[in-house]
Amino acid sequence: MLVSALRQGASAQRRPAAPVKSNPNAKRRAGAIDSVQWRREHYVVNRDSAFLDPRAGLRTLRGGNRRFVENKSIRPRQDLAALLKVEKKQKPFAVIVGCSDSRVPHEILFDQGLGDLFIVRTAGQVMAAASYGSIEFASLVLGTRLVVVMGHQSCGAVDAALKRPDVPGHIVTLINSIKHAVAESKDQPGDPLDNAIRQNVLDQVEELRDLDPILSRKYKNGEVLIVGAVYRLHDGQVEFLPETLKNLPAFRPAAVSAAEEAPKH
Repeated sequence: MLVSALRQGASAQRRPAAPVKSNPNAKRRAGAIDSVQWRREHYVVNRDSAFLDPRAGLRTLRGGNRRFVENKSIRPRQDLAALLKVEKKQKPFAVIVGCSDSRVPHEILFDQGLGDLFIVRTAGQVMAAASYGSIEFASLVLGTRLVVVMGHQSCGAVDAALKRPDVPGHIVTLINSIKHAVAESKDQPGDPLDNAIRQNVLDQVEELRDLDPILSRKYKNGEVLIVGAVYRLHDGQVEFLPETLKNLPAFRPAAVSAAEEAPKH
């Protein structure tokens, strides 16, 4: 019986496999992805345009956040092919100057992928020499043309600057950097913490626009766009602050960046 069973198994192995039937519905679904209509429905902006024009980059961030809020994230450039593509060279289309808070994952809430965002993070997005140098590196060497300073709802660093508790170690440097925004916003109507968070972002945008010798020149020449935003924890939405979107310099493409000049190996 064992021999008979083995023979039957071998005979079954020799039989040609039944042809696999194609699924027309699957083909239609695959064809629909990345169509003009699909891109419109998912607010997709051409990635090269986002890098070359900061206003297109801003639309890319807005579209990605809208996908995130509407639970339509597409998670672009998050596969092995994207990993290999950025191994030798990166061309991030935006610098995000953001808070270290673990509830604010920038690639996720903007629905971006590998090589898209150059992120500088500290508590309360407080900046010092290392932050300045990192942003300048992204602009000069990588050719990034969009800088977004982004605070967020319920920021602990701003709350500490508001309450002024006794804190140990270097935490006091965060409070000292933010307390000016608290003082500026104290007479505004509404929630004191929300007001201070917003004012802190506005101050930091001006800080970068006036930062010599690189960013101030690039901003005034229209080579770099520097704007502010606040992320809402309760619904995932990013509000780009209208005060930072007014009277912007006309965009003027800069000279070829160091990243674009670098020899290709």
